[in-house]
Amino acid sequence: MTDLRIEAVARERAFEEWRHVHDVIAPPAAMSLDDVRERAGRYRLENAYVGDVLVGCSTVRPPQGEDAVATVIARVLPEFRRRGYGSALYDNGLAHARVLGARTVETCVLGVNEDGLRFARARGFVEVERYVLDGETAEWVDLRLLPRCE
Repeated sequence: MTDLRIEAVARERAFEEWRHVHDVIAPPAAMSLDDVRERAGRYRLENAYVGDVLVGCSTVRPPQGEDAVATVIARVLPEFRRRGYGSALYDNGLAHARVLGARTVETCVLGVNEDGLRFARARGFVEVERYVLDGETAEWVDLRLLPRCE
């Protein structure tokens, strides 16, 4: 996987690229560039490239609450899946969440995204909730990473 490059989203073109991947993977939650800029101020947003080709993006929401729950979301464009890019994005995001003090890790997947659900379950996530946001029709699935037995 030496050809994959993961970069923090910090400039206008990177915001646009992150938004593109996000909106392809989660169209019911499509964002404006202002939304992405606002998120970049609260969360760690990263893009993944092979050479100059955008293949995915990720979001790490910092730990919150008594349980120090962080959210790690890895997204890979459909044409680049099953090449290890999602795993690399996820591992990178998970490591960042742990540095921030996360004791519990969650993710969120659009309910119709079977690839995303399969990916999360393969990494030890279990479903904790399915819901539809007020005024929406898309179903979302929240999953929590089960603790590893050492």
